[in-house]
Amino acid sequence: MFIQTEETQDAAELRFIPGVPVLNSGNLSFERGGDVSRSPLVERIFEIDEIHRADLNKDSITLAKSDGQEWLLLKPAILGIIMDHFMSERPVVLEEETASTQDPTDSSAGGKDGLIGEIEELLETRIRPVAQDQGGDIIFHGFEEGRVVLEFQGGAYALQGGIQTMLRHYIPEVEEVVNHLDMIPKPGLDTPDGQAIKRVLDDEINPQIAMHGGHISLVDVVEDTVYLRLEGGCQGCGMASITLKQGVEGAIKQAAPSITQVLDTTDHAGGDNPYYQPGKDGASPY
Repeated sequence: MFIQTEETQDAAELRFIPGVPVLNSGNLSFERGGDVSRSPLVERIFEIDEIHRADLNKDSITLAKSDGQEWLLLKPAILGIIMDHFMSERPVVLEEETASTQDPTDSSAGGKDGLIGEIEELLETRIRPVAQDQGGDIIFHGFEEGRVVLEFQGGAYALQGGIQTMLRHYIPEVEEVVNHLDMIPKPGLDTPDGQAIKRVLDDEINPQIAMHGGHISLVDVVEDTVYLRLEGGCQGCGMASITLKQGVEGAIKQAAPSITQVLDTTDHAGGDNPYYQPGKDGASPY
């Protein structure tokens, strides 16, 4: 989840823009010492003693601090609270939990075509601009059985969780956001080797590279060959081949000794992640 901050004309105020809806409509203001029980988010923010006011609107949270403490020191704790709250998918204000199902963007009465139209509108007006600010882009590929199928380009992969939260907030029929490449049937992922490699990536490798904004997806396992896709901060990274060769490949071969090749299918020069793309000479990049 990417949270932007924006200065206001008042140096004692700072605006936080989480990239997902804050309120369905209108504005709310909370003062320290007043009743904040209706907002679980504001309750947590007010645990920071220096914050004395929180103003909420549709897209942002503006906080006011007391004198004597710099935003530079307060921001890490505030960003952590906001990120944790929205990733947990709890309501910002308690009555919003019911109201969210009556939001004007809820097109349950309009059938599948209405849902697709609403998904496309949210993607174009509120999500793609953020993705493009991150040096990436997203392309809508369809809506199937509760899953929104998107193509992630460049840095947009890191926004997948936030996109899912936003779409599910506005459109209850949305259950999940998935990468379009992951919709391709891959029987190799259900083999013992495929399962063992997935565990290594999920439990050992991805938690480490996530700290640098990266992610590695297991595309497929075909006989003795593993196909990987590098996403987020890993795509286009000059150290990608070294990381794969010295770290990831060794961990995969240890988990699945029958594997002899680990291939990177990522197009590091562009925004695409072509499936089974060979190296320039037609061979493994290693």
